[in-house]
Amino acid sequence: RCSKLAKRLSPPPTLAVESKTPATVVLLLNSPEEDILVKACEAVYTFAEKGTLLTHSDVIFVSDVKGTLQELDAIPSMIEKLSVEEDTAVQEFATLCLASLSTDFICKAQIFDNKGLLPLIQLLSSPDPDVMKNSLEIIFNLVQDYQCRLAVHKLGGIPPLLKLLMSDFPVIQKLALKTLQNITTDKDTRNTFREEQGFEKLMDILNCTDFSDLHADTLQTVANCLSDSESVQLIHNSGGLTRLMEFVLSPSIPEIQSNTVKCITRLCVFFVPTNTLLHKQDVEKVLVELLSVADIKVKSCTCQAVAAMSLHLASKDSFRDLGVIPAVVQLLSSENLMLRAAATQALSNLTHSNKRNALAVYEAGGHEFLVQQLYGTCPRMVTNSAATLCNMAGQESIRSSILSRGAMQALVEPLKSTDSQVLINTTLCLSVLACDKDARAELQRAGGLQPLVNLLHSYHNEVLHNTCMAVSVCASDEATAVEMCKYGALEILQEISQSVNRRSSFTKLAMISLLNSNLSVKYSLTGHLTSSDIITDGFYDAGKARPGQRVLTLDELSKQPVNKNQPVIVINTAPEYEFKNYVSFALRVEFFVMAFVYLVLCVRLVSDLMGGAVEMEKLHEFSWMLHLSELKFQLQSNAVPIGLISKGIYCHRALLFKCLADCIGISCSLVRGEYNRAWNEVLLFKWNASRNQRSSQPCRYIVDLMHQPGSLLEVDTPQFLSFK
Repeated sequence: RCSKLAKRLSPPPTLAVESKTPATVVLLLNSPEEDILVKACEAVYTFAEKGTLLTHSDVIFVSDVKGTLQELDAIPSMIEKLSVEEDTAVQEFATLCLASLSTDFICKAQIFDNKGLLPLIQLLSSPDPDVMKNSLEIIFNLVQDYQCRLAVHKLGGIPPLLKLLMSDFPVIQKLALKTLQNITTDKDTRNTFREEQGFEKLMDILNCTDFSDLHADTLQTVANCLSDSESVQLIHNSGGLTRLMEFVLSPSIPEIQSNTVKCITRLCVFFVPTNTLLHKQDVEKVLVELLSVADIKVKSCTCQAVAAMSLHLASKDSFRDLGVIPAVVQLLSSENLMLRAAATQALSNLTHSNKRNALAVYEAGGHEFLVQQLYGTCPRMVTNSAATLCNMAGQESIRSSILSRGAMQALVEPLKSTDSQVLINTTLCLSVLACDKDARAELQRAGGLQPLVNLLHSYHNEVLHNTCMAVSVCASDEATAVEMCKYGALEILQEISQSVNRRSSFTKLAMISLLNSNLSVKYSLTGHLTSSDIITDGFYDAGKARPGQRVLTLDELSKQPVNKNQPVIVINTAPEYEFKNYVSFALRVEFFVMAFVYLVLCVRLVSDLMGGAVEMEKLHEFSWMLHLSELKFQLQSNAVPIGLISKGIYCHRALLFKCLADCIGISCSLVRGEYNRAWNEVLLFKWNASRNQRSSQPCRYIVDLMHQPGSLLEVDTPQFLSFK
C-alpha cells in the first residue's frame, strides 16, 4: 500500500559505526549536520533493536543496550528531534528508535516524563507515513499505562487518532484502533470520543467489507465504549444494534464472535430496553449455539451475555426452554478458570427469583460443581457459586441435596475472605442453608461459627446485615448460640448497639436471637426473663454481668477454683414431676381458678423448700450466706444445684418459682433487682364478686415468696415499690 512504509516495516540493514561505545553515537545526536543526525539515529535504532554493537574489527555483544542508553540519557535528545521543524528523515529515525525503546517500562516512563507525548501526537498528522506509523506505535506502547491514557485525552489525541482510522495503510488503521481500545476505557475519553463522532467512524468500518480485517478490533473498541448509557443510546439510535445482530447471526471468526457478544452484553447491562429488542430477535437461540463452539473465549463471553440477558424475565424462561442451563452446567467442569467463573455468573442470574431455573440447575447436577467451587481462589467464582446455591436452597428438597454435598464445610473458608462481595453472598447463602438443624451442627463441627462471629466486626453495612441474619438463624439451637457467645458475639453486638451508625434492626435481631437461645446469658445481661422464656434443665444464674463482660459458660465457671463470690445457681433436676405429684388432684373449676390454685401451691412449695417465711425485721438473722458457703465447700465448686438450697432468699426463690411455673404452664416472668432482690410477675384475672365474673383484661402481679408467701402485690402500687 506504500512502498516506503513497507520498506520500514522490514528489519533495517546493519550499520557499521566507527565507535567502541554507544556514548559516541549519542553525542552525534547533538550535531547540527543533517547527514550525521540521520546516521546517528539509524545507529541508535540498531543498538536498541538488535542489542549489539559493531566495531571496525570486532563484534561486541551488549546484553543491555537499552539500559546503557538510559544511563547515557539519550531519550531527551531523541525527543528534541521530534519537533515539527526537524527534517522528516530525522523525525523518521528518531521515532523509529523511540518505538523500539518504548516497549521497555523504564523507557516509557522516561519518554512520558520528558514530555514526549505531545510532539508524538503532533506527528500523527505528519505527511510522512513512516513518521506517522512510528509515532503511533510509540503512543500505543505508552497508553498501556493508565497515566498515559489520560494524558493522550488531555493533550488532544482523540481527533488525530480518529482521523487515522480512515488511513490508506492497514497497519496505521490497526494501530489506531488498538490505541483507541486502550484509551476508551476512561469515561472522560469516551465522552470526547462520542463528541468527535467516534461511533460513526467505527460503524463506517463495520459496514465496509473491505475493512473486514479490522472488524475484530473495531468491535472491541465498540464494546469498551458501551460502558455508559449515553454511548449505548447513541449506538442504538444510529442503527448499530442491527449491524451487531448481523455479526452475531453470521458465521464468523472467534475473535469477532467474542467481541460482538461483548457488545451485546454491554447493551443489556447499560440499556435495559435493549433486552426486549434482542429477545424479539431470538438472540437467545444464537447464544445457545455459541455455547457449543470450541473457542474458550467465545464461550466465556457468551456466558456473560446469558447473564446479562437473564436480567430480563422473558429471557430467563427462553433460556430454560432452549436447554441452555444443562449446557452452562457442563461448562462448570472446564479446566479454564475464566470460563467456569463466567458460567457461574450466568447460573446466578438465571436462578435469581426463578424456582424453575433453580430446579433445572439441580436436575443437571449443577449443585455438586457449585459446592466444590466454594473452595476456589477466584473471588468472582466463589461469589457467584454462593449466590446460585442460595437461589436454589430455597426449595427444601434441593437444600437437602446441597447440604449432603458438604456445603456447610465448604462455606467456612469463604467466611474468612477479605472480598466484600464474597462475604455478602456467602453469609446470605449460609442464612438459607442454616435453617436446617443438622446443617447448623455441621457448621459448628467444621469450625464455621468463629469466622462468622468475626464478621460482626465488619464496617461494610451489607456484610454486617447478612452476618446478623446468619447469626440469628444459627442461634436457633442453644448449642450454636452458646458457642457464638463464647466467641464474643454478644459483646460485639453490645458494642454495636452503642453506635449510631452501625446499629440497625439486623444487629438488634441478632442479639435478641442469641439471648433467646441462651437464657442464662440473657438473664445475666438483661436481668429479665419473659413468660415466653422457658427455663429448662441446665439453666444457671451467674449473677448480674457488667456491661461488655462476657458471661462464662457453666463448664468454664465450674472449672474455676472455689472463690468468695456468690455461687452460680444451677437448675439441674426435673422438679416438674415432683411438683405435679404434690398437686395431683382433679379440679373441676374454671381455668383462671385452677391457675390461681396452682400458683398458690407453687408458692407454698418454694417457700417450704427455701426455709419458710421470714419476717422483714428478722431477715438479718436468716443465715443464707453461710448456708451457701457451706454448700460450695462441700461440693468444692462455685456451681450449686438449686435443689440443694434449703435457705434461700429473693433471688433463689424467684428463680425456683419461675422454673416451676414454666413446668406447669403458668405465665410468669423473672426480674432481677438490686442487692440480691428478684421477683416474679404473673398475669391473673380479677374476680368481680358483685357481677360474679372475671375481668376482661388480666392484671400484672408480683408474688411474695419471702415474707408473706402467696401474697400478690399489684404492679406499680406503693406496696410493690417498697418490695423492690
